[in-house]
Amino acid sequence: MGLEVVVNEIKVKGDREAARIKSEADAEAKIMVAEATKRAEEIRIVAETDATLQADRIMIRETAAANLVVKRDLLNAQKELLDKVYNEAAKEITNLPVDIHAKAVRSLLKDAVKQIKEGIVYANQRDEEATKAALLELKTLSGFTFGGITDIDGGVVVQSIDGKFTLDLSYRTFMGEVWESSLKNASEILFEANT
Repeated sequence: MGLEVVVNEIKVKGDREAARIKSEADAEAKIMVAEATKRAEEIRIVAETDATLQADRIMIRETAAANLVVKRDLLNAQKELLDKVYNEAAKEITNLPVDIHAKAVRSLLKDAVKQIKEGIVYANQRDEEATKAALLELKTLSGFTFGGITDIDGGVVVQSIDGKFTLDLSYRTFMGEVWESSLKNASEILFEANT
């Protein structure tokens, strides 16, 4: 029986040792699992933060791009409207009564004489007779001759006799100057609701 007691004692000791090793292994496994869980949570937080930052950057970039497209479309629409206003104004001026154009031609020729002493005057077909009449009537224009028809909406173009100087007193030139100097004010008036 002595051997049985010794074997039993060894067995009990072995069971206790196995239980202790298993307990230590379980404790170590719990620590490793806790550390892995903690590391996984840290990785998840970093990944979520990075994803949020990337999403925010994409949203900012896409919003800026969309705003740029909207602004470009708005500016194009405003330009189209301004062009339409300009063309309508030019059309209205062109459609004024003939006597208004005749007065304008006379006035422009009086101004031309202050800059050119002798020259050749060009006008559009509508103003041809008014231009010829003004050249005959105005004594200060004795050094000027009618040069023919030119493609302008109204007004006159005067060229010096030597051809070195051309004075563009056409409606389109005046409208361009007025338009350029008044464009900011016109834009503010037309588009004040957008500012």
